[in-house]
Amino acid sequence: MAETRRRGDALVRAILEATLAELAETSFEELTFEKVAARARTGKAALYRRWVTPEDLVLAALTDPDAGFGEPRPPETGTLRGDLLALLGGLARVLDEPHGRALRPLITQRARHPQLFARIRALVLRPRQELILGVLAEAAERGEARPAAVTARIAAVGPRLVLVEHVEAGTVTAAEVTAIVDEVLLPLVTSPAAGR
Repeated sequence: MAETRRRGDALVRAILEATLAELAETSFEELTFEKVAARARTGKAALYRRWVTPEDLVLAALTDPDAGFGEPRPPETGTLRGDLLALLGGLARVLDEPHGRALRPLITQRARHPQLFARIRALVLRPRQELILGVLAEAAERGEARPAAVTARIAAVGPRLVLVEHVEAGTVTAAEVTAIVDEVLLPLVTSPAAGR
């Protein structure tokens, strides 16, 4: 039975999904246009027409609004706890999806590909950290958090704990996300630091 030839958006989506699936199962070193084309059931020329390097293809896949991460959106639950649970719970769920699994080898192998990781940090990770920073700033304005706690370092604590838990346990449960928020983040941002 002949396969319907895909074009345009459908073909691009298939290529981006194949890229993320391939990356999640292997590593960036093993990612080739040939493997992605085979997985997407298309010819290599379809990739070479759109992307110059595997790095460009990976970044396109990770930032795609459908196949990848897209633009982060504020949860706007009305409370700091609710916002943190929504953001970190969302991150935990994403890490179990193809684009989240594809991100893991890029993070763990960042020393091998520093330029690629710098671009991933700028396009995928930093916008999410800035979103948490914004949530902390809004909470400080409402009196839910100390103004001194609105820092990039503190905004990075939650995502880092979720990432470490995912690497160690293979998944991050809702109970673990709740524990990170209730036992670590809320005390960190609502109480004066110890010894001060």
